Amino acid sequence: AANIKWAKMLQEAGVNVVYGLIGLKTHCKAALVVRQEGTGIRRYVHLGTGNYHPSTAKLYTDIGIMSSDQEIAEDVAELFNLLTGVSVFPGMRKLLVAPFNLHEQMMAMIGMEKENAEAGRAAGIYAKMNSLVDEEVIQALYEASRAGVKVRLMVRGICCLRSGVEGFSENIEVRSVVGRFLEHSRVYQFENGGDPRVFIGSADWMPRNFFRRVEVCTPLEDPELKRQVIEILEYYWKDTAKSRVQQPDGSYIRVPGANGSEFNAQEHFIAQVEALRSQK
Repeated sequence: AANIKWAKMLQEAGVNVVYGLIGLKTHCKAALVVRQEGTGIRRYVHLGTGNYHPSTAKLYTDIGIMSSDQEIAEDVAELFNLLTGVSVFPGMRKLLVAPFNLHEQMMAMIGMEKENAEAGRAAGIYAKMNSLVDEEVIQALYEASRAGVKVRLMVRGICCLRSGVEGFSENIEVRSVVGRFLEHSRVYQFENGGDPRVFIGSADWMPRNFFRRVEVCTPLEDPELKRQVIEILEYYWKDTAKSRVQQPDGSYIRVPGANGSEFNAQEHFIAQVEALRSQK
């Protein structure tokens, strides 16, 4: 009802409102600004993991980027053409888009980590999401684990994978952080032979996200942005205050703190922001 109300208000104000593709929920978080600058057109995009909603913005933890990368901007423009029915899926330069190529590409990257491990190259997977349900992805992670790939999964909610099973998934560890704010960001890191590939996006590893929704994952290519996001992931893995680790039987126990001390990742990030504010 709220969506319909806003759509009517926007249309009455002269905004062209598009409802997306029939049969698919539009779940991606993307914004595109097109500007006339100097002698040409320039595009700016925002791509993120969280909803454009003022209430959840205060309750959820999310990640987003602003970019003027013209290849990514062209991909987003093509995405909006797709959503408005102007074109069919044209293929993407950099973005991974469900239900078209996201599942295929994620499976390929998991498979590449398996091949790297078997060849003695640097291999590893660190994925942060709300839920892990997709059977094909889970089977691929099991195969990667058996090949020697170290897999770290930060799954806040439903996790249908069983970690730490001897001879099967002993190289996989699953943790869940449930703290003051609802963990909502989706981040995917693949070691890629020593040159990590990092993606942020709107999609969990679930069949509905892969096949029944329009989702977007974008690569982080700027070295500093990539470093910052990898650092964020590492701080979450250090959390001993709000983190639980999955056991081979599917139960969860608290992560023990070193020498009785606790580290709270969310509180650490709050302190970082407050320190930056105090410097201004």
